[in-house]
Amino acid sequence: MTRKHLLIALKVVVSIGLMSILIGGIDLGAEKDRILTADYSLMLAAAVVLIVQMGVGGARWWAVMRAIETPLPWLELTRLFWIGGFFSQALPSSVGGDPIRIYMAYKDGLPLGKAINGVMLERVVTIVGLVVLVAAVQPAFLPKLDDHAQMLTLWGLFMLTAGTIAGLVVLMMLDRLPEVLTRFRIVRGMHALAGDTRKLFLHPGHALLGLVFGVLTHVNISFCVYLLAQGLAVDVTWLDCMVLMPPVILVTTLPISIAGWGVREGAMTVAFALVGVSQGGAVVLSLSMGLLAIFITLPAGIVWLLGRKKGEAISAAEAEAAVEQELDHAAEEAPKNLPGNT
Repeated sequence: MTRKHLLIALKVVVSIGLMSILIGGIDLGAEKDRILTADYSLMLAAAVVLIVQMGVGGARWWAVMRAIETPLPWLELTRLFWIGGFFSQALPSSVGGDPIRIYMAYKDGLPLGKAINGVMLERVVTIVGLVVLVAAVQPAFLPKLDDHAQMLTLWGLFMLTAGTIAGLVVLMMLDRLPEVLTRFRIVRGMHALAGDTRKLFLHPGHALLGLVFGVLTHVNISFCVYLLAQGLAVDVTWLDCMVLMPPVILVTTLPISIAGWGVREGAMTVAFALVGVSQGGAVVLSLSMGLLAIFITLPAGIVWLLGRKKGEAISAAEAEAAVEQELDHAAEEAPKNLPGNT
């Protein structure tokens, strides 16, 4: 068994284990009734919102690429984002959709360094948008909690904010490392990333545009979850979802399960318990969100397959290997600079 196969197997074990524990603790009969009596018109509306999310993701990525001076058209970035979402949601790969996005952007003509930095910084913008949204709506949410929960929430927000600010500062300072270390490929990549981070976050116009789409990302996802909750008779408000879903999304991105299955359900159970949602309601809501995400990204799989027949698309594992190969080649051809470094 290869290392990648072992990693996938471990993720499967984590997902199945967590799901078994969570589902074992709910009243299956009651949750079956919840599903059978659901308002599917609201669930359809949630699907529309999630489709819009693909465009928002493309716009967020476009704002980053514009800031680092290597733009691609919004529609093209949305297409690549959608395909990346398919790999992240629907396939049990050891890697997510990011290598696909990087490689396809590179094949679209972007310098490899810029393609890598663009995807990395798009992720950073998503995290910063999360912090901004949660901080903005926190004052309206805290009165719903008891004193202990308020304290935990405030401490969590403080740690998340401090960690995000510290992380941004570190990213911007990575090119201050000693010159002797530039013989290492990863250090040269850090130099390029530091410069692009400053271009994005130290330019008010670029930073504001990125943050707008970063915040909109979480507002949109929260609204999708709210619509699903209403359709499933789970008693939460949109405000609850705007506060509780961003941290859930952050935890779900940890690469310890298959597409976040199990981890997302556990995180939503803990988070939504703060506002009185039962474990069963939270698990069904989370499962509905995950299944809806697969449904929305499946058409992107068809787009990818059509491209594959034309020789324009590859698998996630092949993309990861291709990016590694291109990086090795770049290191040989340009000992002091990654492609796209400015």
